[in-house]
Amino acid sequence: MNVAVLSGGVGGARFLRGVVAVIGSDNVSIVGNVADDIEVLGLRVSPDLDSILYTLAGLADEERGWGRAGETWQALETVAQLGGESWFRLGDRDIGLHLVRTELLRSRVPLSEATERLAHALGLGARLLPATDDPLRTFVETPEGTFPFQTWFVARGHRDEVDAVHYAGSPDATAAPGVLEALGAADVILIAPSNPYVSIGPILAVDEIREALERRTVPCVAVSPLIGGRAVKGPADRMLLRIAGGTSPAHVASCYAGLIDALVIDEADVPADAPVRLVVTRTLMTDLEAARRLAAAALDAAGAPA
Repeated sequence: MNVAVLSGGVGGARFLRGVVAVIGSDNVSIVGNVADDIEVLGLRVSPDLDSILYTLAGLADEERGWGRAGETWQALETVAQLGGESWFRLGDRDIGLHLVRTELLRSRVPLSEATERLAHALGLGARLLPATDDPLRTFVETPEGTFPFQTWFVARGHRDEVDAVHYAGSPDATAAPGVLEALGAADVILIAPSNPYVSIGPILAVDEIREALERRTVPCVAVSPLIGGRAVKGPADRMLLRIAGGTSPAHVASCYAGLIDALVIDEADVPADAPVRLVVTRTLMTDLEAARRLAAAALDAAGAPA
């Protein structure tokens, strides 16, 4: 069975670990968000791809919730001491990955190929595919102004309410090599429990990817990122409340109108009327076994053997 998963960073990465635990890595293709990418101190950083890489390679810092385990910060401390920009937290081990990626990109290696090389070096069995090799960046519109995603999320601590989100470059962006093939070969398509606006939204902003989901002949199941109408971490609930008008399962499902057949929700959420079938289970991923159970529930919702 081939499974394709659209995923953002930390929450999506934990879900992916469960998917791999259920069906093995060889049959999993991951389409990752790249609209959060940023250049920091001359280095190309792909936060969502890196979260997936570190998590599936067993290198993620589980306590901090992001970045690499066993990290040190001497380089960043030196940057701050010398008056450089230090608001975006880059650890010493993390910098090594960004150095390699940046060198590859400067040598005109596309992001998809650079990601494949990094994934191979870290021993990933699953196939990790950037949504696009083309420039694509998320901007958020707030009462305080319009900001690039990382400026709003990290530098400003995502304290500003969001009125709208747009994806610069999306009209010209095409799917990266392998993405459409992975979606076309999938027996099941899953959408990870990631923020619908800033993690999954940019992937769907690539017209070829959205059209592939619209034309699908296989089940597509999304997993809600909310529990009891609240985000476990991050601003997804606040964004849904302000942009979609609420945080119910129906509001979450509305973000994927015409693209999904079912939505997996937590047992703390009320399964009221929704435009798609709702599947109720425990969605909090406290450990690998919890992630495995959630992945199994999503695959079962798609009618796939888990």
